[in-house]
Amino acid sequence: GGPPFFGHLNGLDREASPERAEVLPYVVGRSSYVRPADAGDPFARPSFQDFRMGVDAKYLLTSNLTLDATINPDFGQVEVDPAVVNLSAFETYYEEKRPFFVEGQGMFSFGNFSCFFCSNVSSMNLFYSRRIGRSPQGADVAYDAGEYADVPENTAIVGAAKVTGRTTSGWSVGALEAVTARENATVLTGAGAELSQEVEPASNYVVARVRRDLLGGNLVLGGIATSVYRGIRSDALAAELPRHAESGGIDWTWWWHNRTYRFMGNLAVTNVVGDPAAILLRQESSARYFQRPDRKGGGNGLFSDAYDPSATALRGYGGYARLAKDGGNWRGEMSVNFRSPGFEPNDLAYASRADYVWMSANLNRQFTKPTRWYRRFDFIVGGQQELNYDGDLTSRQVQAWVGTQTPFYWWATAFIIHRPSYLDDRLTRGGPVVRRPANDYGYLDLETDSRRPVYVGLSVGRGWLQGAPYSVDASTYITVKPASNVQLSVGPSYSSETWPYQWVTRVDDATATAFYGTRYVFADMDQRTVSMDTRLNVIFSPTMSLELFAQPLISAARYSRFKEYDVPRSTRFDVYGVDVGEISVQDTDDGRVYTVDPDGAGPAASFEFDDPDFNFRSLRGNAVFRWEYRPGSTLYLVWTQSRSGSAAYGDFDFGRDQRALFANRPDNILLIKLTYWLGL
Repeated sequence: GGPPFFGHLNGLDREASPERAEVLPYVVGRSSYVRPADAGDPFARPSFQDFRMGVDAKYLLTSNLTLDATINPDFGQVEVDPAVVNLSAFETYYEEKRPFFVEGQGMFSFGNFSCFFCSNVSSMNLFYSRRIGRSPQGADVAYDAGEYADVPENTAIVGAAKVTGRTTSGWSVGALEAVTARENATVLTGAGAELSQEVEPASNYVVARVRRDLLGGNLVLGGIATSVYRGIRSDALAAELPRHAESGGIDWTWWWHNRTYRFMGNLAVTNVVGDPAAILLRQESSARYFQRPDRKGGGNGLFSDAYDPSATALRGYGGYARLAKDGGNWRGEMSVNFRSPGFEPNDLAYASRADYVWMSANLNRQFTKPTRWYRRFDFIVGGQQELNYDGDLTSRQVQAWVGTQTPFYWWATAFIIHRPSYLDDRLTRGGPVVRRPANDYGYLDLETDSRRPVYVGLSVGRGWLQGAPYSVDASTYITVKPASNVQLSVGPSYSSETWPYQWVTRVDDATATAFYGTRYVFADMDQRTVSMDTRLNVIFSPTMSLELFAQPLISAARYSRFKEYDVPRSTRFDVYGVDVGEISVQDTDDGRVYTVDPDGAGPAASFEFDDPDFNFRSLRGNAVFRWEYRPGSTLYLVWTQSRSGSAAYGDFDFGRDQRALFANRPDNILLIKLTYWLGL
């Protein structure tokens, strides 16, 4: 039951009231040593130094309401993001780590979601704070405008403020507003002239969230509203970014029968307005693919899902509902999760997909009374499926899960998923629907007693495609606590996948009538990736600590058996040079190039594409020394290093790639940050 069943602690007295306000000015000096990507780039500086100032403030509005504000904030002491190899059409998600946005984050959460077991589904998301202060979104506009461009690394946050807490009438509130600066890039044209190009407009972000507990906490009602307004001045940027975007939603949780049963859910709408070119980009994005030639979408109402290049607005809706028995030894649930094709919250949230209706049901049995064999034992059986708004079955699975805690406090969990053949409306990236064959996935996870000075976790996953193994992934972590003030964690991982549906390219060809005048080229991809996350935390004293993070990553992929689907809604492929046409490869000064004649002596024209084989190596890390030299005042010393490189071997050779990684020249950033606390 959680907090509603916690006890109450009474009789506490304070000798004096704390200050109602605190101000934390800061000063930062940074020295960067960055390898130029292009030796001929006149804007590239092998080293440079900069300096900035700002202030954070906190004010206690009431005993339960707090105002946090920041002017020109700096987050140089935050841990770097890990490296990833993303070969999909979807954006990579990174967790928020900046202190101003992390503190009180729960007050802005929306989209309550719960399941005993589910996969490939996401909760409703209307606020993703990393949209604020992101890298300039119009960088491509600057690079297209000239031969070289000096683009700011991040969008400056001019100021931000938020109010979080609880009112005396029982409302939990969270309100945030942030203003980001207009960013311009200096562009050097081919004629040698310099011009200024807007790459990020001045923008205003607003989020307001409320919740209210009723019926003794058994009923929780809430609502949220968000807004993004951009002061766009450049026509080129107006063709890429909406001028304003809004979203709003309500959510609820209702418990009854002594908190045994629960009905929870949420509903939300989104509205995006901008120039037709900007709206068209969102219609054609990987989240919805309105341009798909076999799509039936349409409608003329408020939530029109028609592919319309002249549209100046995109609107959508989404929701989630779950009815469950969450108490007792036998538990069960039924859920539905849906997003209309026009649902688009990404100006201030994160959503990789729209256009789906997802359904799930699970049965769970708990054994919570300890025996000689276990302290706890659970199993789950269930299934889920998904359809798009055209009615195509785009996913279906059945699953079984089992988990136990042993008498000596180890955890062991395992599950198996079977997915029969289903349609895929995303694989061709805007082309017709195709079909994937049946596949299975199994997973095992073991964790030792985390209370011990040394504890270990191990997980292994295995995938089968049409009964044959195609992937394996394994990871482990070892955490060592040699003393109460020292913790070291090492997490190596390895994955190997032979994937026969890897996207390569698309080619216009009027003779490809089955696919509406376009050829969609795929390949078998054999990819191997190895990485290791390392963290070391040392607390020298209550006021002094050191945090270290490092992540080396090596990934290699080889593409072969280039091919295209035979017909839409089929699993059959025609392999170039085997089933149809001819394929050849040749070396050029810019690398290997494949030439394909898709139908041999037929009327189709030949086409070319670059060899997609790659080897990627990366090492990222940072060290943060923190000293609270007086109460509330802190000195940070930060060192960040990153090095990366790539080649086109395609095969995985750990020794060769490891040597090449450390042969790459690193980028180093040294930072010193000083804050001074003032209580008012």
